[in-house]
Amino acid sequence: MKKSLQAVLVATVLAVPALAQAEAVDKVLITLTSAEQQTRGMAMVLGNTMQAQGAEVSVLLCDTAGDMALKDQQSAPLKPKNVTPEQLMKKLIAGGGNVQVCALYLPNKGVNVDALLDGVTAAKPPVMAKALTDTGTRVFSF
Repeated sequence: MKKSLQAVLVATVLAVPALAQAEAVDKVLITLTSAEQQTRGMAMVLGNTMQAQGAEVSVLLCDTAGDMALKDQQSAPLKPKNVTPEQLMKKLIAGGGNVQVCALYLPNKGVNVDALLDGVTAAKPPVMAKALTDTGTRVFSF
């Protein structure tokens, strides 16, 4: 009995990496609401890294995180690479990433869509709801 339990445990441990590899993520949706600069930066670092690994990355910016998408937004660079979350977001867009502000952001900020950076759009709730519930999409929230 003890040997068969050990065999099952060994087989399970050996199978975990194979299962993780078999479940590759093709689509990623990052929801970002944090006002914290490091959290925003890390969300963009991870988004760019997932994109470099082949994932299709979308970002939904809500609340004060939507400020990242404004043309006049300029935050302090983060170490160790001395880049801002906005620069990392622009890199994500340049690589084919999709960045949107939530539907409530613009009217509550009191600005129009023309205040947004090139490549950033306003999300449409039905489209975003479908993306969030799509079984092929992994959702990460920051």
